[in-house]
Order: sequence, then structure tokens, then C-alpha cells
Amino acid sequence: MLYYNIPIIYQSSTKLGNHHMIVTSQEIANKIKGAGGTAYYVGGCVRDKLLGRTSNDIDIEVHGLTEDELEAALSGLGDTLSFGRSFGVHTLKGTNIDIALPRSEYSTGDGHRDFEIVVDPFIGPEAASRRRDFTINALMENVLTGQILDFHSGLSDLDAGIIRHIDNDSFVEDPLRVLRACGFVARLGFEIADETRELCRGIDISFLSRERVEEELRKALLFSEKPSVFFEELRNMNQLGVWFSEIEKLIGIPQDPIFHPEGDVWVHTMEVIDRAAGFRDKVSDPFAFMLLALTHDFGKITATEFIKGRYHAYGHEVQGLPIAEEFLNRVIGRKGIKKYVKNMMPLHMKPNVAAYVKSSEKSTSKMFDEAIAPADLIYFAMSDKPVVSGGEPYEGDPEFLWQRLEIFDSVMKKPYVSGEDLIKAGYEPGEKFGKLLEYAHKLRLAGVDKDSAMKQIAGYARTLK
Repeated sequence: MLYYNIPIIYQSSTKLGNHHMIVTSQEIANKIKGAGGTAYYVGGCVRDKLLGRTSNDIDIEVHGLTEDELEAALSGLGDTLSFGRSFGVHTLKGTNIDIALPRSEYSTGDGHRDFEIVVDPFIGPEAASRRRDFTINALMENVLTGQILDFHSGLSDLDAGIIRHIDNDSFVEDPLRVLRACGFVARLGFEIADETRELCRGIDISFLSRERVEEELRKALLFSEKPSVFFEELRNMNQLGVWFSEIEKLIGIPQDPIFHPEGDVWVHTMEVIDRAAGFRDKVSDPFAFMLLALTHDFGKITATEFIKGRYHAYGHEVQGLPIAEEFLNRVIGRKGIKKYVKNMMPLHMKPNVAAYVKSSEKSTSKMFDEAIAPADLIYFAMSDKPVVSGGEPYEGDPEFLWQRLEIFDSVMKKPYVSGEDLIKAGYEPGEKFGKLLEYAHKLRLAGVDKDSAMKQIAGYARTLK
């Protein structure tokens, strides 16, 4: 099937010597045409363009040129970076345009790890498109004419909002496609075709690398309006527990219906991550924040008890730490994210409680001081807001929390007694010094001015051995 559309022009800045120049995809395509080849937009950039979505990464597939001919055609446009001749992938330094020759991939091992890659410049667009995962990702657009090549009814699936695989045999060779299918449903708001979901149920995804799983999780949490859909789809495929066993264990864990009429911990967690998605553009570390939302109630796996006719999960905010750590070590690579979650999880209930009882300034300042990202803690409290019986949401008066955070920030900006001040005052580093620093910090949180704090520290020092 062929469909004609107005061509689009992608451009990027690249550096040639000491001068910057704008390189457009059409200039690249003209160079390729002059050498006897044809350039097509492929993959997500075609799909997103037809959906009216912005695409940051541009993929061009070149047909009819050998590796050497392609390199010669690109010369003069900037420094060419190659990902290896065996992959047939190039980019112009400083641009977001990847230029590749058509290739076939054959699985030679378990998971998305071992593949034999065969570059074939003359395989033809239809054969090349068959190696792609879904029909909506197999669309190709001639860079110069705007002609759309659609060999697998991708346009009709795009119009119907369906994620459908292309080929049974090639699809199962890459287990990552199970996660990608769920991710596309969450990010695009599409549905998975029944036959594709059924195929995904039988694919072993346990051999996938952590890095690839993390990347799909990151995209689901950061770019989906409702990230819960990603996990719901994995659950529908019976694939949730392979990499996300802790999340699967939340299913069926009961909660007190007075505060959680929405249902079990699974339902609550899914609602929390969907609400948290609304604050991603406000927090200090969106991925870490979303992972906190995902893992915050892991402690209820072990802490939930039925006591005197009601369900309780006393201490779950602490009991969840080792469970979350095991999960993060398995799926997440960045240490900063683990530090963020481990710091914020024990604090996650405090903001709503503080707002409800109208805690003292000293108490809320101590809470914010303990948090690695104080403002994020309030946004999380708004995501994790309790729901009283009857379905009326209780937000814990976020205005109270924002006012208290403003007070905390103003206190922390005032001059305070530092370790350097203590050394100047004659105190030597050691065990006693550490206690003095701790005391000085308490005085700072209490809003005691620096001069008064120094006097109080001197008095406290005399009480220490």
C-alpha cells in the first residue's frame, strides 16, 4: 500500500571545522540520491509525525548504496560517526539523525543479547520492513517526496490505535518487544491486538539485560499519561512477575477500607503513579520520583496485619527499604536514584500526617531537613493522598505544607554555625566535635541566630566529657 504525504524536513546543527552549519535531512537525502541511493525516514519518527507528535530522534534508512558509497555521500556534511561497519549505522557528529543501511538480525542466543547482524543494502524496503516489531513502526517515508510505504497495514492500525506485530517468527526473537508493546500502549493510548498479546504471553523475557528493561521502564514512567497501563498490560500477559515481582506481590494485599476504599495495595499503587505523573515537570528528578511512587508501599508486603478487625501496616515505610533496594539493584543502574528512593521512602507518610495535625514548625522543618528533595516530598504527598470512606479525596492541605517549606527555606538561608566556625573557636575535630556540629544543626533548624547559637554551643560543650 502506498500513501502520499507532504514531506517533512528535520534539521540539526553540526560543526564543520570551526564553523557551525545546519544539516537538514533533505540535504542528506539529496547527497544519497546523487550517489544512486534512496533515503527513507523509518520507525518512530514516521509514526509520531502521522500522530502529530514531536520526534527528537530521527532515523533514516538508505537503500541502494554500499557502505563505502554511503560514507562517501556523507562526506562534506560533517564528521561521520560509525557504530561499526557490521551494523551499518552512522550519524553526523552533533546531530540527532541516525543513518543506517538495511539489515537483518538473527537471534543466536537467549534474550536481546546475541544476534547475527547482516547488512544488505539491496534487500529492498519491503523485506527490510519485516524485521521491525509492529506495523505502526514499519512505515517508511521517502525523505525527498514524502511518499509513505506501508507494507503491513500500519496506517490502518495507526488510525485504529492498535499495536500489532508483523511476523510471528521474527517477533519472538527479541523478547524486549513484550515490554515495548506494553510501553507503546501506555504512551500512545493504543490497544494491543489479541494475537500479539497472546504471542507475548509465551515469550521468555527473563534473559533480557537490566539496561534494556530499565530503559523501557523509564519511558513508561516518564512519558505515559497513565504509567499504570504499562504494568496492567504486563499483568494481562502474565509477564509482570518476571522483572517486577515486588509489584506483582502487591496484588491482593488488603488495606483498611476506611482510608483505602479503592482496593488493595496494587490498585492504590497504580493510582499513585498515575497521579505522580502529573508532577513530573515539577520535581527535581522525575525518574527517581516516579520510582518512589512505584515502590513506596513495598513494605506492606511484609507489614500488613489484621488487628482487632482492621488491616494495618505499621512500619511499612521502613520495612519496604530492603525490598525496594533489591528491586532497584535488579532493574536500576544509577546510584543517585537508589539514594533518592531510600531517603524518601521512610518519610513518605509524614507530610500528610503533619498537615492533618498541623505539626509545629520545628517538626516540619526537621522533616524537610531529612528529605533529599523537600519539595518533591510534598508533591509525593499529593500523589499519595489518602481517600476517606465514600471516595472523597483528602489532600492533607498542601498549602500548609508549602507554607512550612517556605519557612524552612528561609531558616536555612540564614547565617549558621559551621564546622569552620567551631574550629576557629578552638574546638578540635573528634567525637566531641561531631556532637557539637549535630547540636549546631539543631539550633539552625530551630531558627536560632548565629551569635546566640555560638553561646549555646559553648555552654553545651562544657557539659561534654
